[in-house]
Amino acid sequence: MTDSSNQLMPLSLSAPGVNLGAYISTVNQIPILSADQEKELAERYFYDQDLDAAKMLVMSHLRFVVHIARTYAGYGLPQGDLIQEGNLGLMKAVKRFDPSMGVRLVSFAVHWIKAEIHEYVIRNWRIVKIATTKAQRKLFFNLRSLKKSSKKLTLEEAQSIANDLNVTPEQVLEMEGRLTAYDAAFETQNDDEDDSSAQSYSPSLYLEDNRYDPARLVEDEDWEEQSTSALKNAMGQLDDRSRNILQRRWLDDDKSTLHELASEYNVSAERIRQLEKNAMEKIKVAMSSN
Repeated sequence: MTDSSNQLMPLSLSAPGVNLGAYISTVNQIPILSADQEKELAERYFYDQDLDAAKMLVMSHLRFVVHIARTYAGYGLPQGDLIQEGNLGLMKAVKRFDPSMGVRLVSFAVHWIKAEIHEYVIRNWRIVKIATTKAQRKLFFNLRSLKKSSKKLTLEEAQSIANDLNVTPEQVLEMEGRLTAYDAAFETQNDDEDDSSAQSYSPSLYLEDNRYDPARLVEDEDWEEQSTSALKNAMGQLDDRSRNILQRRWLDDDKSTLHELASEYNVSAERIRQLEKNAMEKIKVAMSSN
């Protein structure tokens, strides 16, 4: 039974990011396992660590990852990358799947597939780091489907969504604003066919570049000179041992470790760390008073 199924598995499968169309076509041709076939393969992997069985379980469920990944197309991220992340979740699910649970693998794997895709979206989307709590993440992934129209939310609608997702109306409205924002290129492309006035709003045209301003260069040079002088004076106020520890731990090209200095001074590494910390505090105080 499994031998015949194995013969239908593709000999090679390129990553979805290489040729997405060919990848989807290939995975859709991989046969879906029956309940008995799935159970047999799951038991072979769960009890005997049969990697061929695990591979067949993964391969036969790749089409489901594609289906789930398509539901995240609205975030503007490459479909191939979403599928790859979902595949990681599928492999984690296969690794943890217990055939004695009495459920199909696809039901168990959905959680792992979505979890990996969620993490990828949060890491890479343009509003990264705004969805930091569990409630905010739930809002992030559900707001589009909860909106009744493409129009801006009213206060009543925002309050209703906030009640459903256990967040504040202000958080709902802020998230809506971020979801509907767009990314603008720093420099517009010169397109002979497009002579729109939008080019005049390119950030590169109105953001000032102060890197080569003579006044700024002099100011930076003076600041560096003063900082170097202040550090030198502060180092001079330390005892020889503390100064040597800081010099070798932070200023030398070939830096010493705590254990090397501990061996040299015949003390513990923790003692060297304490001396280093105390010396840094003295340096900080001395430089701030200048």
